Amino acid sequence: MRADLSLLNPAQREAVRYLDGPCLVIAGAGSGKTRVITHKIQHLIAAGMQPRAIGAITFTNKAAGEMAERLEPMLPKLPAEDRPLVCTFHSLGVRMLRADGQALGLKRNFSILDADDAAGIIVQLLGTTDRKIARQALARISLWKNGLVDPEEAAAGAADAAEHAVARAYRDYAETLAAYQAVDFDDLIRLPLRLLDEHEDVASKWRERLRYLLVDEYQDTNACQYELLKRLVGPRAAFTAVGDDDQSIYGWRGATLENLNRLSTEFPRLKVIKLEQNYRSSTTILAAANRLIEHNPKLHQKKLWSELGVGDPIQVVPCDDDEAEAESVVMRLQALKFERRASFGDFAILYRGNHQARVIEQALRKEHIPYVLSGGQSFFERAEIRDLIAYLRLLANEDDDPALIRAITTPRRGIGSATLTALGSYAGERRISMFEALFETGFESRIGARQLADLRDFGGFINRLQERAPREPAGELIDQLLEAIGYREFLFDSNDEKVAVTRWQNVCDFTDWMKKRAENDGADLIALAQTIALLTQLDGRREETDAVRMSTIHAAKGLEYPHVFLVGCEEGVMPHHGGLSADEVAAEAEAASAGDGPSDEVRARRIEEERRLMYVAVTRAKRSLTLTWCRARKRGRDKLLQLPSRFIAEMQLEARPASKATVSAATARGRLGALKALLANRD
Repeated sequence: MRADLSLLNPAQREAVRYLDGPCLVIAGAGSGKTRVITHKIQHLIAAGMQPRAIGAITFTNKAAGEMAERLEPMLPKLPAEDRPLVCTFHSLGVRMLRADGQALGLKRNFSILDADDAAGIIVQLLGTTDRKIARQALARISLWKNGLVDPEEAAAGAADAAEHAVARAYRDYAETLAAYQAVDFDDLIRLPLRLLDEHEDVASKWRERLRYLLVDEYQDTNACQYELLKRLVGPRAAFTAVGDDDQSIYGWRGATLENLNRLSTEFPRLKVIKLEQNYRSSTTILAAANRLIEHNPKLHQKKLWSELGVGDPIQVVPCDDDEAEAESVVMRLQALKFERRASFGDFAILYRGNHQARVIEQALRKEHIPYVLSGGQSFFERAEIRDLIAYLRLLANEDDDPALIRAITTPRRGIGSATLTALGSYAGERRISMFEALFETGFESRIGARQLADLRDFGGFINRLQERAPREPAGELIDQLLEAIGYREFLFDSNDEKVAVTRWQNVCDFTDWMKKRAENDGADLIALAQTIALLTQLDGRREETDAVRMSTIHAAKGLEYPHVFLVGCEEGVMPHHGGLSADEVAAEAEAASAGDGPSDEVRARRIEEERRLMYVAVTRAKRSLTLTWCRARKRGRDKLLQLPSRFIAEMQLEARPASKATVSAATARGRLGALKALLANRD
């Protein structure tokens, strides 16, 4: 099937057709990068490459799903194993480790720890009950792993005692994962890289399996991902990387723009192609975005342009405070919806941090405007729900080691990390699951009699539930499970009363839903447990088709909306200064000049990434863009004076438009009331 390139612009066609060596496509916001990737896959197949030898790597499951969906009508019908591989970096890592991880001592059914499971281990290793401290330590360990720093190097380079303690925890954490035959999210990149480095036969096999690679959002790669790609493409260097240095906004999690520079130096034959025609935004919005990003140093000069017309002027709205800002946004949103005959789904409200959402949510609810929150906590991410799910996962698959670890330690049964490490080590030696290992005779000599009895009591409890599940109603078994483990008492012993009541109610909501589902489907508890990953209907924040999208800017990357409101365009918020007020920012700057704070270079890099984040926010808008900022913003019980963001001036917009007085809460409410009356009369 020959690729139809007639609908592509000249730069897109060049990017699709170029097959003579490594290629870097600098794809500006809204420039059709996904179209280029899908058409290039089609072009490669038309040129004679086997579809299964092509790999397209994305950063999110959603992006992979959308790309596969776009490819579907473009490719001949093929069995799944013969189709191009479209997946995330981490999914590719799982494939590699499942196939060849035994060369590193991993059993084929190794377990993958999520962030919550990993934090639980770190809590024990640090000897703390503070989950926030554990997550901070885990973030530091993640950066070390992504930067290819091993525990010994981390300890040697520790800046102070606190960082040295985290480095020690990193060492013990690595040993614990090895004993559990488990990996974490970062290991899904690090270990495949090690596999390719240490086993040339495996490297050759994967280079032959993936003869051409296409990498989306290349600017978001970290050092470990870059090295993995470099090993996979090998000397043949048959790849296309697609990215945009102006949209690199994940430096805080290890992504580095240096990877773009490395491509040019390490692949001298690299062909660079720029996509500058934007198919999303008006020329007014693009002009402001171009003026903004010009203030950053450039790796590859480009200037977005569009044929979509001038569009609406960008609105800048000063407000008295958070409440006035929220009321003003809601009033303007309703007016714009009426004027344009638009849907609520055409609007997005974007912000720098989740803490800004609450007051806007209140204003939307007051006017009965439907909205969807992105980037908030999912129902399934709540600790109490995850605790119960661990038991259900274990009932469905007793070889699920992370589920065993969570269930056996929640509530506590006197089984500590030393016991579990001994169990994990034995299971690793025998290449069996931890559940199977605890019943083996050979394990009896590894730990004391009391610890062994506790482990086997738990194993017997799970086995009895498994035996009863096919014969007894699921609802009754769920209630008996919660009673047997004393989960309600555990919640009230571990939390203050208000938190415990909320968490227990969440558990009741979850179990009530499962009972109803079991009754409707005629399913037993094992059948329900086996489909636990599909129970997303439980999430109370289901997306409505016609609802305003509220989102952090990070979560909105890759999306677009006809009308965008960007709130909190103030110094200290956007750009973010670590929660500092304008006065504190000035004090930090003074400290830096005295050698007591971050260096000018570090601060400059922070501002550059914040500017890229603002650029991403601005380029989400298709037709209209409204920026708001507050003269004062609540922080706790105080109101702190704010200054308009420097980015407003950099876009050559007026922060205090002469035609607009600052919007107060009373003014905003008055205008909103007048608008509602007008709309009611029109009806």
